[in-house]
Amino acid sequence: MIKIYNKHSSKSRVLGLLLLGIVSLGTVISCDKELEQFPSNAFAADNFWTSESNANIALTGAYRGAVEYSTQVVPSDWWTYCGIVFMEFATDNAYDRRGDNSTQNRLTNGTLLPNNNVVNGYWQGSYKRIAICNDFLENIEKVDMEQAKIDRMKAEVQFLRATQYFYLSQFWGSAPLVTATLTPDEANNVDKASKTELVTFVENELKAAAAALPAFGDLKAGEAGRASKQAALAFLGRLYLGEKRFPEASVAYKQIIDMGDNIIDPDYSSLFIPSNENSSENIFSSQYFGGQAGNSLPQHAYPAVASGWHIVNPLGSLADAYGFNDGTPLSYDDPRFDYNDMGANRDPRFRYNFIWDGATFAGRTYDCNPDSTGSVDQLTYSKQATRTGYGLRKFFDESFSGNLRTDYGGNIPIIRYAEVLLSYLEAELEAGNAITQQLLDETINAVRGRESVGLPAITETNTDALRPLLRNERRIELALEGQRLWDIFRWGIGDEVLVGDFWGAPFPNSTLYPTTSKKIDPQSRWYVTTKNFREGVDDVWPIPESEINVNPKLGN
Repeated sequence: MIKIYNKHSSKSRVLGLLLLGIVSLGTVISCDKELEQFPSNAFAADNFWTSESNANIALTGAYRGAVEYSTQVVPSDWWTYCGIVFMEFATDNAYDRRGDNSTQNRLTNGTLLPNNNVVNGYWQGSYKRIAICNDFLENIEKVDMEQAKIDRMKAEVQFLRATQYFYLSQFWGSAPLVTATLTPDEANNVDKASKTELVTFVENELKAAAAALPAFGDLKAGEAGRASKQAALAFLGRLYLGEKRFPEASVAYKQIIDMGDNIIDPDYSSLFIPSNENSSENIFSSQYFGGQAGNSLPQHAYPAVASGWHIVNPLGSLADAYGFNDGTPLSYDDPRFDYNDMGANRDPRFRYNFIWDGATFAGRTYDCNPDSTGSVDQLTYSKQATRTGYGLRKFFDESFSGNLRTDYGGNIPIIRYAEVLLSYLEAELEAGNAITQQLLDETINAVRGRESVGLPAITETNTDALRPLLRNERRIELALEGQRLWDIFRWGIGDEVLVGDFWGAPFPNSTLYPTTSKKIDPQSRWYVTTKNFREGVDDVWPIPESEINVNPKLGN
């Protein structure tokens, strides 16, 4: 059922969590026995909303939402590493080593059904956070504390709730719009709101939050991870892009730019590791703390040679989107392309984001050649190893030496300033405004021209010619950051990019390739999978079957 209420028991009501605690604010507890398992985290309803410290606990619960700090393969929340990175399995960017039956893969291969557990995970995670936020907003005024602090907290929680309805509007279209805690009977009889109603609500809430939140530059030391004015405006810009309200998107993004608090960091690769994760390019990130609230992505994505499960496998279609370091498109026939070192002469972001056969990762050689029968990372269809000939480097500090499941503390960006600049250019382009060289230099060229990337400036000002360049830049800059599926949906290109055969890396000199690849490619690329995206079907997710079974109204 939609968890938009808090259930009472005779002993207590679970209301909050510490960031490292066990029970989330708003968690629905079904019996006294379960309550007794977590007595140190349970708070009586009558005396919880009585202190600033408890208010901070509740606020932390709203930020955590349904995020779980453990290995997971089905997302519990949009902002877990699983919810962000594994979303790419449904796109032309990455493949899930678990195979074609992976439920992320089923989102777009023509077999999506209402019982898909990934769809259910995002849905349940959204309504869990919404329940937490509703409870917070109904009770925070009871706390005896400075009104300015209350107002800021309310704005943060408004922002958090609005983001969930943003996702619901973009992926489902229509869904229940609940802004108050409900009884179980009320919760199980809610009606769906139209997409227009959801969008209007998100727009109003994000505007209100942006007006009340502090600017990014005014966040104090120790406030990393808290929402800012820029975070609210960035989600507002996303909403307008998704709804093709391009002039309004342009205004929202321009406000962020004009504030001047954020930068394009000169060092691209460091944005995704702990040493520089608080760069002012990272406007809003999913927060992790090694050893306490660890990021388990290393366990899932490291190659086998580094004791990982190698679930995340970049596809050749993404790898090939990274051109040469002079800005020209990739060609296997170009003498600059080196089959023995596919990172040579390439857009530096290729090297920062991926590993490939013969590359070094965490001080070890990554050997995934189909002929390397003695390698744990040999490219096959059976080993706990790559399925594409590529692996993931992005998000990882290669000097890390702790437990892969619990000790890594790297954050994962949700909004970066690079996205803001690329989105601003897109909004200007699609709004029909004049594209000038100055605009290009302030946006796309600032992103691709950062010191560690250093690609030549784009000079194309023709709208039709610029659009594919901009879309490719967005794809390769934001690769594996959870944006690609939404981009495919809103651009309406699923029937172009998610249909047909998908390939991995090329191995022209492999002796085993002709007999082991399930399909043979003239360029000797490894066959990975075939997709059959259904336009008009797979770009609107079904409400989970389990929800409709409880409340048939949701199926109408």
